[in-house]
Amino acid sequence: MYFIFFGPPGVGKGTQAKILSRKYQIPHISTGDMLREAFTNKTELGVKANALMEKGLLVPDDLMFKIVYETLASDKCKNGFILDGFPRNIEQAEELDNIFSEMNITNVIIILLDLDETEIIRRLSNRRNCKSCGALFNLLSDSLNSKCPKCNSDGTIYQRDDDKEEVIRKRLVVYKEFTFPLKKYYQQNSHLIIIDGFGEIDEITERISSSIEKLTKR
Repeated sequence: MYFIFFGPPGVGKGTQAKILSRKYQIPHISTGDMLREAFTNKTELGVKANALMEKGLLVPDDLMFKIVYETLASDKCKNGFILDGFPRNIEQAEELDNIFSEMNITNVIIILLDLDETEIIRRLSNRRNCKSCGALFNLLSDSLNSKCPKCNSDGTIYQRDDDKEEVIRKRLVVYKEFTFPLKKYYQQNSHLIIIDGFGEIDEITERISSSIEKLTKR
């Protein structure tokens, strides 16, 4: 099976994509995963992309598409995949469709995990990280003090800059301008499932699973 996950920041795409990955035994792939793997394997494309990132530059779309193709054509994706956070705009979606056509990949299920801005800001602004081990926590569900519950390091719990409210609002503006238009694009061209991202993880997983079952039984 083939899936694409998209939605606003903080909606839980990664969490749900990982659950789906385990259920269907197919890889969960993010843009970062593709770039890291290409560099780890020392592919020509991976080395080029890493050289740009080390200079603080964005990987251009033409290079990113080649890495996407390389990843999707690999053995690990032979039974399907879950793309998380890619494409990010209409132009990328159109080129990804061309890649799918060239690879004879059909019946891709698009999952839009949606949530209102107030809840997104509440979730993200309560996130905390450990500087020592990288563990992620949330004040809405985790009881924290200055020590990390994972590695027991003292004074390492902090709030990332991109989890501060003013930055979250800027990220949402970018999402609405560039990524949200994918909703209309995929409604016209693909199997689109829109899922309410509010609630507990298990509740959202059940909504996704139920919607997939209904779609695949048609």
